[in-house]
Amino acid sequence: QVQLVESGGGSVQAGGSLRLSCEAAGYTATSYCMGWFRQAPGKEREGVATIYGGSTTSYADSVKGRFTISKDNSKNTLYLEMNSLKPEDTAMYYCAGVRGYVLRSKCLSRTVADFGYWGQGTQVTVSS
Repeated sequence: QVQLVESGGGSVQAGGSLRLSCEAAGYTATSYCMGWFRQAPGKEREGVATIYGGSTTSYADSVKGRFTISKDNSKNTLYLEMNSLKPEDTAMYYCAGVRGYVLRSKCLSRTVADFGYWGQGTQVTVSS
């Protein structure tokens, strides 16, 4: 059974930093495509960042230069380093993985429907 468990969310002031972690059980973090998504109240879930293979990454324009996605295969864990946080980053953040193989282009497009495994989410709240 696949389990993705996020942690590291919390409340910070604008300009602050957080690091989210996603521990994968029954699903190897070495899998080709994993990602972070977020959903704010009243909005659709959106792709924040994805990582294909070991190091190829893709970011939403709104987080480029501020967020960094990475994997530690030895710990089977996915990370999202978030710096210079803004109030508009406030959302529930979800870790996700693709079932099986996916084309590199699909992974980097950060499309919600392409991801079949999801964590329960961790809340990030940024105050001004």
